[in-house]
Amino acid sequence: MTRFTCDKIKLSEALNNVSKAVSDRSALSALEGIKFSIRQNNLELTGYDLEIGIRTNLEIRSADSADFIVNSRIICEMVRKMPDDDLLFEVSDDYMITLECGVTSYNLNAIPADDYPELPGKDSSTEVKISQPVLKSMIQQTKFAASQLDIKPILKGELFEIENNTLTVAAIDGYRLAVRTEPISYEGELKFVVPAKNLDEVSKLLSDDENEVCSLFLAKKHIIFQVGNYLVNSRLLEGEFHPYKSAIPSTWTTEVVVDRVKLIRTLERCLLLINEKNPSPVRCMFDNGQISIKCATRSLGKVHDEISADINGTSMEIGFKCRFFLDPLKAVSDEKVKLQLGGSLHESGIGNNTGAAGKSVCHYQSGTEPVRYAVCQVL
Repeated sequence: MTRFTCDKIKLSEALNNVSKAVSDRSALSALEGIKFSIRQNNLELTGYDLEIGIRTNLEIRSADSADFIVNSRIICEMVRKMPDDDLLFEVSDDYMITLECGVTSYNLNAIPADDYPELPGKDSSTEVKISQPVLKSMIQQTKFAASQLDIKPILKGELFEIENNTLTVAAIDGYRLAVRTEPISYEGELKFVVPAKNLDEVSKLLSDDENEVCSLFLAKKHIIFQVGNYLVNSRLLEGEFHPYKSAIPSTWTTEVVVDRVKLIRTLERCLLLINEKNPSPVRCMFDNGQISIKCATRSLGKVHDEISADINGTSMEIGFKCRFFLDPLKAVSDEKVKLQLGGSLHESGIGNNTGAAGKSVCHYQSGTEPVRYAVCQVL
């Protein structure tokens, strides 16, 4: 018999975070649950689906040692619905769990942890440290441009490139490119690609406290993010990432500075007329201090709107896929954004699955230092 007591609120939060790495369906039934590892006054919780693993440790009161696996969904809900007090767990030798708090009690079957795969450990020889809020914003400002398709699997990840004490994170899906750079303290050169969906889970654990640091431990085929009391293991994607630097034009025909929130609201009004059955580009005319925005669909109707902006350069009318235009605008928080228009997709080197060469490129820039920008296809 194994017994331990722990704080309900802390356990519920840990279970919820670890469960993000648990597989819904797996050939190995052990991976559909959360692994509990008890070593006297410490409880280690692990979720792992062979693509991503999340581990954390909690302080408990126990004199026992045991390893077992519990159904992720059920244990998360059971603990969440228990009263906000200390929880008592009792695990019998045949893996029957009794969970008690006051007059409330549950019984739940567990299974042995013998078949649970071991997660890779940290390799301290390659460690990179970065501020947690900085890494969080780098992921959030680039993840929208990662591919959702399996045509080129490496583009479903984000490139991490370190050189000259600078970290660059880039994502590209063949239509859009997002890049963010930050200075860091690391003398060497590194390049690796992490699945975007795994980075999304990492970002949810990252703090907004500027004093908190995330450590990255890099190995040949995997990376570990140490975020506070959590270790997140992620496999790395293999292959050659798109040469994104060639996709960023160096010259522009027109430069526009506009209020970000006003532009978002204008585009969202256009989005009301657009769906899968009624696809239509948003047409934007940049001229005389105004952006004139139009969108029309045959079955639903049309919209016309205007927004003031600082415009320098040649007047032009171009079309955007509305969602592609909105995503980078929503990814940043600055009051103003800069749009730089010109060049062609063919010249810029952005991969175009439709083969439509010779179209324009729009470059969004937010802030001055560090550089944050996105390049997207213009229709």
